Amino acid sequence: MTFPQDSQQIPAEETRAEKHSSGNSLGLWLRDVLVSVGVSVLIILFLYQPVRVEGTSMLPRLENHDRLFINKFVYHFTAIQRGDVVVFHYPRDPEKSYIKRVIAVPGDRLSIDQGQVILNGRPLPEPYVPDEYRDTKSMAGITIPPDCYFMMGDHRSISSDSREFGPVERDLIYGKAVFVYWPTRDAGVVN
Repeated sequence: MTFPQDSQQIPAEETRAEKHSSGNSLGLWLRDVLVSVGVSVLIILFLYQPVRVEGTSMLPRLENHDRLFINKFVYHFTAIQRGDVVVFHYPRDPEKSYIKRVIAVPGDRLSIDQGQVILNGRPLPEPYVPDEYRDTKSMAGITIPPDCYFMMGDHRSISSDSREFGPVERDLIYGKAVFVYWPTRDAGVVN
């Protein structure tokens, strides 16, 4: 076996192998990009969906025209909780979607006394509702039916919510608001 004396000389077999190797790396790179794009599309289609907020009923956290991601899959594994911000089909017109906060879950007893939500006999602390967004409306007590949820906007004085259209059936809820991504000044987790 002989070795080239000059390090500049490369046998023809290595040159062909290097050419073949660079072609493979481009193919591998393309494959990785296509797989990444495919996985991203699946995640967006089946797990997360971008939506745009229309209206101001969820001020101060969600403003008109904010863009956010909702998780469409989470409620297949976990229960809807009080305080979750959810997206649902409007009960009176399923072509429209609303975004509101879950205030009461099935079996809860709820009433509203001059704007103060009374949940299961106790005032509900609501740090997400600033004083300037409260109202003085009252509502007689109800018990939330099975598979239904009572929704309210955080800007109580202008929100069209369960006080108007009643509890929302579970089948109409299709996502949990997760993360605001635009505008960047509002970017962050929705809670």
